[in-house]
Amino acid sequence: MTVTQATEMRTFESAEALAQNAAEWLCGVAQSSDGDFGVCLSGGSTPRRLYELLATPALASRFPWTRAYWFWGDERFVPHNDPESNYGVARDALLSHVSAPNDHVHPIVTEGLSPDQAAAAYEAALKEFYGADVLSPNRPLFDVTFLGIGGDGHTASLFPGEQALKETRRWVVAVSSAKYGERITLTYPVLDSSRNVAFLAAGQEKRQVVARAQSGDATIPAGLVRPVGRLYWFTDRAVARGE
Repeated sequence: MTVTQATEMRTFESAEALAQNAAEWLCGVAQSSDGDFGVCLSGGSTPRRLYELLATPALASRFPWTRAYWFWGDERFVPHNDPESNYGVARDALLSHVSAPNDHVHPIVTEGLSPDQAAAAYEAALKEFYGADVLSPNRPLFDVTFLGIGGDGHTASLFPGEQALKETRRWVVAVSSAKYGERITLTYPVLDSSRNVAFLAAGQEKRQVVARAQSGDATIPAGLVRPVGRLYWFTDRAVARGE
């Protein structure tokens, strides 16, 4: 299986340059959009730096905060004040420093309910934002979705061999992994419902798995991402050349 034709590779000298350019890119896409602007965030060190840069005056002053709505592609089933919380990272690095309306920020609830209940509640929140229970390829849910990639090829909390990879009906599911613990993740149909999906990857250790995903390798979860819009890869030269 080959990767979608609407794919763009962008390579930068360093992880810092990658984060800077990705933040500039997000700001530009948001500025050029009309109406509500839905963003689906990911965890990890590279996104954290992107969030920090987006919060700087140079970019924050240009970003349309009142039109933007914030969601997460996955979450560890830990309290939001836990250092491992993807929401907590974005809140501390970005959202607590800018004028994002509180009711535009939609973290995955991880306390006071079970993982399955948390998944169902987040699915309901996404459907309310979308205004329908069925996704249309002509009307993507998100304008931008950021994704990372693990050494085993996982993306969001879609891990090799898990049942969540085969889910086509539910928008959000709970995942219990012996290696990664309890998580909540969006499923492929929801991650794919985006005008722009951007993978962020830095470091030589990611070179081989990124190459596999970019080729559309269907044996790893990241290789199965097929957005209805455009797919971007933001990588540093260590990923591109193995340096």
